[in-house]
Amino acid sequence: MDTALVNQQQTKKMRSSNLELFRIISMFLIVAHHYVVNSGILPVAKLQPMAGNSIFLFLFGAWGKIGINCFVLITGYFMCKSNITLKKFLKLVFEIMFYRVVIYFIFVISGYEAISITGLAKAFLPVYKIGDNFPACFLMFYLCIPFLNILIKNLNEKMHVRLLLLSGFIYVFLATMPVFSVTMNYVSWFIVLYFIASYVRLYDKKIFNKTLLWGLVALCAVLLSSLSVIGGAWLGPKINKDLIFKFVTDSNTFLAVLTGFSSFMFFKNLKIKNSKIINTVASTCFGILLIHANSATMRNWLWKDVLNVAGQYNSAYLIIHALVSVVAIFVICALIDLFRIHILEKLFFRFWDKIEPKLKSKYSDIEDKLCKKFHIGE
Repeated sequence: MDTALVNQQQTKKMRSSNLELFRIISMFLIVAHHYVVNSGILPVAKLQPMAGNSIFLFLFGAWGKIGINCFVLITGYFMCKSNITLKKFLKLVFEIMFYRVVIYFIFVISGYEAISITGLAKAFLPVYKIGDNFPACFLMFYLCIPFLNILIKNLNEKMHVRLLLLSGFIYVFLATMPVFSVTMNYVSWFIVLYFIASYVRLYDKKIFNKTLLWGLVALCAVLLSSLSVIGGAWLGPKINKDLIFKFVTDSNTFLAVLTGFSSFMFFKNLKIKNSKIINTVASTCFGILLIHANSATMRNWLWKDVLNVAGQYNSAYLIIHALVSVVAIFVICALIDLFRIHILEKLFFRFWDKIEPKLKSKYSDIEDKLCKKFHIGE
């Protein structure tokens, strides 16, 4: 049997519904985070930080960065034993570009946004900002995976642990300590998370398989994170500092890492039957992110014009509004992405499968000529 086919079958077998369910939950947390931080309601809530609606909003929106950690941990866990193919990469690029271009022109045609050189550049470039732009950084991180796999496969366990300790010291310890600061972008942080997830996958430790233990750790981490948010809301105004999301606002703070990792470990060990529904919904999660967090224009239209989130602060139905909004966005975006996957993506890759061999052959010829010209590999 062909090796690539074996790898593909193993990957499909490993993608059980426990982690796919975790992917769905992570995306819900990210959408809830955007409900709070992208809608203009957060500054309103900070005016009365200990009011009931404010506490709800702080807790409701506290988990977005942790959700990103969870999303990347899942990717690392699966991809450390898989191969990046050109087709996989193109699927990712196609998805990103499709939503960028289509949504941009919908806003332009509707008159909601004026056409501009900057807007066109952002729509047609798969990468235009490396830092905290998740799709662009994830794309760059994805390209690093083949090299990361070579690295981790050539490390023994002791060296892998040393790498984790060094990365943890630089990115987590120093970032969490008040007297230090760490400037990082998502690409480098995703690589650190990849090292963590790959260690769990490659080295089968008894402690990694204790469902109850990791469930308790995750529960404690969630409680500690929640207390840090409430404590920050209470203490911040007294010392004239914004401390609400101090310990969870960045993906590499200790509580964000602990909560994300322990939750990931719990769901990794959770025994549930494979569900086609769960796996299908999970396949749309990246698309959900790309749609609802597409651009500043989308954020303004969705959270301010359509949902009027900031205007709900004094409403007795704020909690209902928040929950219904997040669920509705998730469901609508998931349905849109299912259409894209089953209609547009299939059509595109039917065409791609026909021309791929010729393109690969031409690329190999060009690469060989360049290598000979510049004496690479001699």
